[in-house]
Amino acid sequence: MQLRFLGANRQVTGSRTYLAVGGVKLLIDCGMFQEREFLDRNWEQSPVPAHRLDAVLLTHAHLDHCGLLPRLVEEGFRGPIYATSATCDLAEMILQDSAEIQVEDTAYKRKRHYREGRHGPHPEVPLYTPAEVRRTVKYFRPVPYGQPVPVAETVTAVFHDAGHILGSAMIELQVQEVGSKQRIIFTGDIGQRDKPILRDPTCFTEADYIVMEATYGNREHPNTGPVEEQLRRVVSETLARGGNLIIPAFAVERTQELLYYFQRLAAEGLLDGTPVAVDSPMAVEVSEVFRRHREDFDAEMQALSAGGRWPLEFPGLLLSRTREESKALNSLDRPAVIIATSGMCTAGRIKHHLAHNISRPECTVLFTSYQAPGTLGRQILDGQPEVRIHGRFYPVLAKVEQIHGLSGHADMWGLRQWLSSFQHPPRRVWIHHAEPAAGEAMLVYVRNELGWEADLPEYDQTVLG
Repeated sequence: MQLRFLGANRQVTGSRTYLAVGGVKLLIDCGMFQEREFLDRNWEQSPVPAHRLDAVLLTHAHLDHCGLLPRLVEEGFRGPIYATSATCDLAEMILQDSAEIQVEDTAYKRKRHYREGRHGPHPEVPLYTPAEVRRTVKYFRPVPYGQPVPVAETVTAVFHDAGHILGSAMIELQVQEVGSKQRIIFTGDIGQRDKPILRDPTCFTEADYIVMEATYGNREHPNTGPVEEQLRRVVSETLARGGNLIIPAFAVERTQELLYYFQRLAAEGLLDGTPVAVDSPMAVEVSEVFRRHREDFDAEMQALSAGGRWPLEFPGLLLSRTREESKALNSLDRPAVIIATSGMCTAGRIKHHLAHNISRPECTVLFTSYQAPGTLGRQILDGQPEVRIHGRFYPVLAKVEQIHGLSGHADMWGLRQWLSSFQHPPRRVWIHHAEPAAGEAMLVYVRNELGWEADLPEYDQTVLG
């Protein structure tokens, strides 16, 4: 067995792992790099010849796990892309949205560079286009949770609920080699327990090898009280100042969770008719995917949905699909809540709303998710006095807040709890999808506290199992 780590190594984006075993060549995830210092990798040809791959197995639909699939297809990949049904639906939307944003941003950048008389480090073309996404989704093959999928004669895959986003999966590979059978688990992103909407992540008792994420391997989610109470405080204080509340949010899961809580705040009268705008065509479409995949909900959400009331709707909710509707949000005659993508402020409509509001002291920018190093969101959260948006610098005068408890990732204790379910040590654990400090902390825990063999691979490192 050969594993080659091609992304999310000592970083948290670009998840991509190559597995060669029993004559079968697989790629687990094919994600986009989003940290500024690693963006060049998105433009490089796949380190593994695309046409030689037998299949891709996709853990979930976030861009840092699926975002380079169109590039892989354009380079010659023609095999199946296995994922859960919800992941197939969401990944198609996310990739399409990504392509459209790239086309728009490329056109904007081309005009700006022309005015400034300069050229960027990359060709002024999108990484891929909507047409290339349409060609890619033809290779999607939806699979149900818990059902063995014959990937090849010697390899069977089983997708288990990861509790991270709708459709997210841990992938268990059962590999038959000469005289032996091996069980390999790729965790993808491990979700938190006891969250609304989704079921808890699956636990296992046995495995020969584990490729495990450790995004929060060195820290716990701050216990700052229930999410609803934190959100209630920020909303009340911002509206009292007469400002807008700007929330960068991922279109998948985070936006739907926020709507779940805003519905509860609206029901108690806190919003008093305040517009709550979802400014993302994709987020609006994603909510419809949630409607179609209620089988993936936890018991509480299924019960709420079965009661005839859709828990993600309420009076005052505005769904912004067109560019004109988005621009109109900056001309509202009263304070508003604006939820817009992208979640790390790297592209999309959120950058326009930040440009209009980040220098207004009465406004609030509220972060509800992890912000990767080098992203605009991380710069704002880290307290930089001014930030660059669309080529201009803006002083950060708005109040910057962060609420905890909405993270889609298990924290340090959640990851340890997940590992505790194994009844026997695996032969080896490889830790990825973590910044260096987080990965090192999890490595020390697995080696010293559990006494298991473990490594923290470098980018493009090949290991043998």
